[in-house]
Formats: sequence, C-alpha cells, structure tokens
Amino acid sequence: MQAVAAATSRAWPASPRRRRHVASCSSSPTTTTTSSLNRCPVAGAGAPVLPLGIRGGRMLLAPPLLWNSGAAARKAAAATAAAASPPAEGGGKADGGAVAGGISRTVQLGAMILVWYLLNIYFNIFNKLVLKSVPFPYTITTFQFASGSFFITLMLSLGQYAKILPLALVHTMGNVFTNMSLGKVAVSFTHTIKAMEPFFSVLLSVLFLGETPSFLVLGSLVPIVGGVVLASMTEVSFNWIGFWSAMASNLTNQSRNVFSKKLLADKEETLDDINLFSIMTVMSFLLSAPLMLSVEGIKFSPSYLQSNGVNLQELCVKAALAGTCFHFYQQVSYSLLARVSPVTHSVANCVKRVVVIVSSVLFFRTPISPINALGTGVALAGVFLYSRFKKAKPKAKTA
Repeated sequence: MQAVAAATSRAWPASPRRRRHVASCSSSPTTTTTSSLNRCPVAGAGAPVLPLGIRGGRMLLAPPLLWNSGAAARKAAAATAAAASPPAEGGGKADGGAVAGGISRTVQLGAMILVWYLLNIYFNIFNKLVLKSVPFPYTITTFQFASGSFFITLMLSLGQYAKILPLALVHTMGNVFTNMSLGKVAVSFTHTIKAMEPFFSVLLSVLFLGETPSFLVLGSLVPIVGGVVLASMTEVSFNWIGFWSAMASNLTNQSRNVFSKKLLADKEETLDDINLFSIMTVMSFLLSAPLMLSVEGIKFSPSYLQSNGVNLQELCVKAALAGTCFHFYQQVSYSLLARVSPVTHSVANCVKRVVVIVSSVLFFRTPISPINALGTGVALAGVFLYSRFKKAKPKAKTA
C-alpha cells in the first residue's frame, strides 16, 4: 500500500494548496462528518491521496467507499496492477476460449443431427412394418404418443396447458397425416412430398412472423414444387389419400414449428424445448385416444389380428421400437429447434429426408424409375438452393 501511495505521489505532485488540504484531512482521519466529506478526496487513515483534479481536487465520494476504506484501497491497487499488466496474454486466452466454445457447439449440433437422422430412419422402417401388418394410422399414432408419455413427468400449470393445447392439436394431426401417408404409399414417396416443407415454412413465416422472403428464396421454391410434381407423376405407389395426407402433414408440422418458436421466445414463460415437447406429447396422446377408439378401436383386437395371420408378439415389439424411436427423434428435433431458426430447422429436416429416402429404398427395395429419381433430385436441389439463399436475414414487415 505504501508503494502504491509513493508511486502515486511521484506521478502526481501536489500543489501547496493540495498539501494544506491533505494535512487538514490527516489531522482527523477518523472523522466522518459532512464537512469532512466535502474536504477530503479519500477518507480513512493511510489511504492513498489521489489528485482528482476537479477544482482543487475536492470530490464527494460515494458512502460505500467510506464504510470500508481499506477494501476500497485494495480494489484501487488491484485495478492499478491490472491496468499495468499486458492485455495480450489475457486476450489470447479469451479468444482461445471463444474458439473452443464454437467448436464444442458445432460438435454438439452435429451429434444431435446425427442422432436425429438415425432415430428417424429406424422409426420409419419399424413404423412401415407395423402399418403393413395393421393399416390403422389412428391406432398407431395413439400408441406412439403413449410411448412418449411413458418417458415424461408432468410439470406444467393450467395456464401453460391452455397455451400448448393448439400446438398439441396440430402436433397430433401432423403425425396422423404422416402415418396415413406411410400406410398408403412408399416411404420414399411420402418423404419426397414432405420435401415441400420449406414452401409451407415461408408461407407461415410471412403470415405469423412478419418475414418477407427475397426473390431468390421464392425462386428456389420453384424446383422444389416442380420436382415433387414430377416425382408424383411417375410414382408407382401413387395414391391420392397418401399424397394429400403428406401435404397436410407438411402444413401442420410447419405450423407447429413456427408456433413453438414463438412460445419458446416468450419471456413470460419458463418453458424450455424439452418441457414443451413433453407436455405436447401427453396432450396429443389424450387427443388421439378418442379418435382411435371411435375410428379404429373396434377393429383392433386379438381376434382380428389372428384372423389376418399377424404375429401379435412380433407386432408389439415392432410397435414399441417404432414408438420409442418416434419419441426420441421428435425430442432431438425440438432440442434443435430451440437452438436454430425455424427455416434452418426445416432445411436440416429436408436433408434428413434425403437420408430417410435412400435408406428406405434400400431396405424395402422400392422400385424407382429414372424420371421419379430425377423429380426427387430436382426437389432436393431446390431445398439446397433454398438453404443457401435463406442465409440472408429476412426483412421484417413495416407497420
């Protein structure tokens, strides 16, 4: 402390007037009256006297410094030492930490996308096997939501339930439409149609998020739509119910993504991505159970399965595997949605669709004509262009 005071005295020579002022302060170091506050630049015995330089050095200090003058002096010495130290080394460590953090986040996102893709592949394969045995999309959807409910603990209030109810409704219908499409057409064709998700993402972002897409983004939607049309015209397993069900699932799933993003951005809510998905799963199960009982519940019975030559034990195992993969791939998807924008999520979802199409074609040995493959390729190329053009920040609508 004496060294700091000596260095300060050498750096700031005191004027005669200032020396008289210091002497008057040092004569009564423990005085804390209002008059002493007006006279002394620093209170407390032994504290370094700094020439604050405003009209003879007179300055009224904040009371916290007077209550603990020793701590204030130590903080001043620490600040002086920190200012004298070279910043290059600390800056380098900070930069290195930022780079390491960026790499860690990239690796984490890459691992999440990989798990997302793998779970989705197994879900589609097991789900198709189950639907080939029992073509009941409502029942299968209910079982899948029941599988998700097995992993969930309820933690929300009634007000939060009310906010999530519309999301649970579109979440339920989106999965019902997907299962209806998978039950009618090939997995590859269903996911070719669902490659049109960017189209619905742009439409809903304009309507509900106030975003204005650029002309390049709009132009990239043309090959997406054209490729899906070309693939549909040459699809061997084409079915209108399967086609429109896949289109309806595009609309409902993208509506869910956009509304979920708005709810997660609400500062008044304490929900995170996992809590939101969990409660949506439970509510979707409760919504889908009446549909299952009214539409397919009477048909789905052990006698019906035995009459159709279905192995009940094998069917239950496949359904349980499909439901488990369904829950966890959806959970990973929602975790990604909380970390990226809805459009980025949609693009990653379309890349996932390429992996699902290829794997399902190889597993089920689905026949694909050259024109059909060309249409699928054109649609996916449009998705790639869309992802490139969408990197620019969209312009918000002005009032």
